[in-house]
Amino acid sequence: MNLANKITLTRIFLVPIVMFFLLVNFDFGKLSIFGVYIRLNEIIAAFVFILAASTDGLDGYIARKKKMVTNLGKFLDPLADKLLITAALISLVEMDRLEAYVAVIIISREFAVTGLRLVAAADGQVIAASKLGKLKTVVQIVAVSLLILNNFPFSYINLPLDEVVLFFAVLITIISGIDYFYKNSHVIIKKI
Repeated sequence: MNLANKITLTRIFLVPIVMFFLLVNFDFGKLSIFGVYIRLNEIIAAFVFILAASTDGLDGYIARKKKMVTNLGKFLDPLADKLLITAALISLVEMDRLEAYVAVIIISREFAVTGLRLVAAADGQVIAASKLGKLKTVVQIVAVSLLILNNFPFSYINLPLDEVVLFFAVLITIISGIDYFYKNSHVIIKKI
């Protein structure tokens, strides 16, 4: 297994750590920054989430730079992204920071695209992440990070940036899902 794939696996292994710090109620107390209170375990969860999310760019860069692109990596990389985002979304719904329908829209798209990839893989084809799919991932990561941090530091100035970015995350999620199916409709038509 090459370095890029090991980094991707690390992202997968960080998923339960993010969920642990989001969902287990520690008595670490709260940190006040400019009068805005944030629970310390949420800061840790956000740090681990952002660290895990940042490995997405790193593994892809290493794979391309060192010519380590593999079919396993093309499969694991989007899977790791989906696991990280899905776990965070479910945790945020549990924390009452996200409406369940938003999580359902995003997670449904992820399942649909994963299903498309599996159908293609059965025919020996690999559907790699598109530029629109990568943009979707970045916008989702920013939205989830803001939600984990309860919109800090923008809550201090009453700017609902978390809601704005979340709206764009849902929009780009839907658009990129349609784009995957449109560009890869031949995979489905072949099976009909």
